[in-house]
Amino acid sequence: MSDKHRHIFSSRPSARRRAEVGMGWVFRLATYVILLAGAVVFGDIIIKGSRTVFQAEFPFINVPFLTEAPKSLYVFEYQGDKYELADDEYRDFRASLEAQAEASGTTAPDLKPKTYVYSAGGIFPNIVGTILLVIGSMTIALVLGVASAIYLNEYAKQGPVVRAIRLAILNLAGVPSIVFGLFGFGMFVIFFGWNVSLMAGWFTLAFMVLPVVITASEESLKAVPKGFREGSLALGATKWQTIRKAVLPYATPGILTSSILGIARVAGETAPIMFTAAYVIRDKLPWEVEHVMDFLFQGVMALPYHIYVVSSKIPQNEYSERVQYGTAFVFLAIVALIATTSIILRNRLRSRYRW
Repeated sequence: MSDKHRHIFSSRPSARRRAEVGMGWVFRLATYVILLAGAVVFGDIIIKGSRTVFQAEFPFINVPFLTEAPKSLYVFEYQGDKYELADDEYRDFRASLEAQAEASGTTAPDLKPKTYVYSAGGIFPNIVGTILLVIGSMTIALVLGVASAIYLNEYAKQGPVVRAIRLAILNLAGVPSIVFGLFGFGMFVIFFGWNVSLMAGWFTLAFMVLPVVITASEESLKAVPKGFREGSLALGATKWQTIRKAVLPYATPGILTSSILGIARVAGETAPIMFTAAYVIRDKLPWEVEHVMDFLFQGVMALPYHIYVVSSKIPQNEYSERVQYGTAFVFLAIVALIATTSIILRNRLRSRYRW
């Protein structure tokens, strides 16, 4: 189009304009590449994991996988048929063959099974342990984190000391999780004598996610207009009454946002719980204890640690791969469910408290 027929307000072609459009496409392509990579990873887990969790026959869900503990798998052939039995089923099958052989006066056949560890049964204790670790650690992190944010934003005198504390909090957010795991092992497992337990895991994970909770909570408190505080104080309310009634309700949606970020990090960590809370295998469920305090000072199984063990500590085969993807699928579903619950609660509070 010639300059004669070009609209007066239309952009004219130039090197600067072409560079602007080019950079826009670079950023757009980078975003698409990231989304594509995430879709490939999550799609692979969802497709392969759903084959383990769901089935074609009624009830269409692999109930044993979701309700039983991990077991060893025995694979063998007998009279031309291939059998894949969990360890308890194999023992019963073997006992029935021995009883038949004894009744007939013959020798029981040597089945010569191949054994695959953690490739049968289910992941119910791992699901329970993961949920307990997330709920306990996030409760501690939110209580300590919100209290710290309130002090730093509402009570502390702003100066070099407070700025140094905020800088330290930001630096803690970048500390690798393995360092928090070693800290929790030394502090809670050894020094406090809690051993490998829920308590040690709760506090280790809570301290790991505290920087995120404190920073997000403080920003949420700063976003509440000062007029709310001044109006409350002018009506005769105390400082704590003002914070509790006129500030915290409006900052709660932002605080819940920090909890969503914390849940995503806490639920997926392996290194901290490997040192402080997780067992490879545990016979009893957490509530199967004699005393109430034993519930807090016992180790648990957890989904991320189970994925780590099944993926890297045992020989890989088609049976262990099935368990890996099924466990990862359930793990993503649990994290998504907890995060969705927090998002729904946050949106309801946000619509309720507007200014």
